[in-house]
Amino acid sequence: MYAIIRSGGHQYRAEVGKVIDVEKLPYGVDDTVEIADVLLIGDADNTVIGQPLVEGATVKATVIEQFRGEKIMIFHYRQRNNLRKWNGHRQYYTRLRIDEISVK
Repeated sequence: MYAIIRSGGHQYRAEVGKVIDVEKLPYGVDDTVEIADVLLIGDADNTVIGQPLVEGATVKATVIEQFRGEKIMIFHYRQRNNLRKWNGHRQYYTRLRIDEISVK
């Protein structure tokens, strides 16, 4: 069984036991998170598509860690204006382990 969930404006495929990295959530390590934004639930036999969400569906996950991703370098350049500027950015992420997918 799998579910498509929405977190932080992105969509992720969640399966029981799988580890996913989502944008930072305001939870501590070892906290339990219940995600109610379930867009689709499917298994080998059937698929339930939400309109826009699946009614009564939740995904329970455990926070494994809070971390920052790799640094992304941004270079701004304008020709003939002597403008060269470097910027760096590191995104904050939350690593989740999917514990349970339930439909009521």
